[in-house]
Amino acid sequence: MLKVPQRWAVWCWMGLATLGVDWHGCWQKALAGEPAGEATPLGGAEPELRVGAVAVDLKAEDDMPIAGSIHAWYAKGQEGKLRALAVVLQKGEGPPVAIVACDVLIMAQDLLAPVFEEIERRCKIPASHVMIHATHTHHAPSTCRVHGYGPDERFCREVQKAISEAVAGAQARLAPSRFFYAKGHEDAIGQNSRLLLQDGTIYWIGPRKDVVRPTGPVDPDVPVLVFRSPEEKLQAMLFAHSAHSIGALKGGVRSPTFFGLAAQSLEEQYGGMVAFLQGASGSTHRMDMPPAEAYKRIRQVVEECMKLAKPMLVDKLVSVKRPFTFRYRHFDEAAEEKAVTEYCRKRVGGETAEAFAAVFRQMRKELAPLQGKEKTSCLQVIRIGPVAVVGLPGEVFTALGLEIKRRSPFKETVIVELANDWIGYIPDQEGYRLGGYQVWTGLHSYVAPGTGERMVEQALEMLRSVAD
Repeated sequence: MLKVPQRWAVWCWMGLATLGVDWHGCWQKALAGEPAGEATPLGGAEPELRVGAVAVDLKAEDDMPIAGSIHAWYAKGQEGKLRALAVVLQKGEGPPVAIVACDVLIMAQDLLAPVFEEIERRCKIPASHVMIHATHTHHAPSTCRVHGYGPDERFCREVQKAISEAVAGAQARLAPSRFFYAKGHEDAIGQNSRLLLQDGTIYWIGPRKDVVRPTGPVDPDVPVLVFRSPEEKLQAMLFAHSAHSIGALKGGVRSPTFFGLAAQSLEEQYGGMVAFLQGASGSTHRMDMPPAEAYKRIRQVVEECMKLAKPMLVDKLVSVKRPFTFRYRHFDEAAEEKAVTEYCRKRVGGETAEAFAAVFRQMRKELAPLQGKEKTSCLQVIRIGPVAVVGLPGEVFTALGLEIKRRSPFKETVIVELANDWIGYIPDQEGYRLGGYQVWTGLHSYVAPGTGERMVEQALEMLRSVAD
């Protein structure tokens, strides 16, 4: 490959910047020794990008059950805001694309189907161009049946209404914008939580002094998508990280967790709307770091990326959503009962162990008639110029998210789990082999082995289609 001298690349960059063209793209290609292609002006013939963003608060009460544990619990008060935050993008007269981040644990198809219909009716944005994402806070009222509790219907209606209002409000605020992007690194917040223990089991809760090793990778990337007005004012910012969104700064309150609080703090300082997107975190948690320190760290890296982000030419704005069909797993009731009860008796103990085992027993009873049956969810890919955003419908093991990024035709690929649906944990094959809470059969984990690998292949096929 012909290597371009760095000095020539700098001259090329300076000259193109003076002419107002996509100097960043030429710079990257020149340093890589690749042909720069035809320079495209940042304005002029290219239809302009417009962006609007609005957040709508989610009203919650202390008598609403909080999701994220085996049994429901009830918060007293709240820190920060729980919100539905929508960012709507439109290029020229093309169809708008909406990305919504909602501060709830999970949202399944039955909750979201009428929301997609309302957005299409009200905003004329097709469902294929809308990504609705749960930030996975474990400190918000329940919106789904899982473990030992069901949804709070009042809060569900509040969420549905807030999402459609946020999208409509964001669309009404569309204004000329430029897109900037940077990727930070934070490897201390997230730890692989599926730890191999000396007795051969995989850690879930309880003591862990007998840890042998982690059983999978973590993803330290912090992609940051920044949208600014022509006057350089912050309009919207999206950032992602692949660690479970658990950890309020105060105890016993509702909270968007340290991720959401960092986003709201950046808003207060810089203006605009800032939202957190949950990456592939099905096997990654914040385990050894206090939430206050995690808040400081993620805020710092996002702020640094915001300041260092490079302009990106949005030559294409594309959204594709396709059905994804999978099967409920077959399971051995006796083996499942043994795995759950033995772990809980050893690591939890007392009456709590039996109470937990009873919840898993009930979930398996509900799933037994569904074994082997098909179910359909969806995958989504959004292309914003040189950056691709992949929406997956469950709690995806980090190794699967990393595989999509590794093989993606886009250098910058952002994984967003819990998008448009919730189908439980999505382990890789090695995860099934090792066992543990994330693969114990229940409403939290019911997809057949191999589903995750099939999801990777379909996502890659979709990425290739939008890359073309």
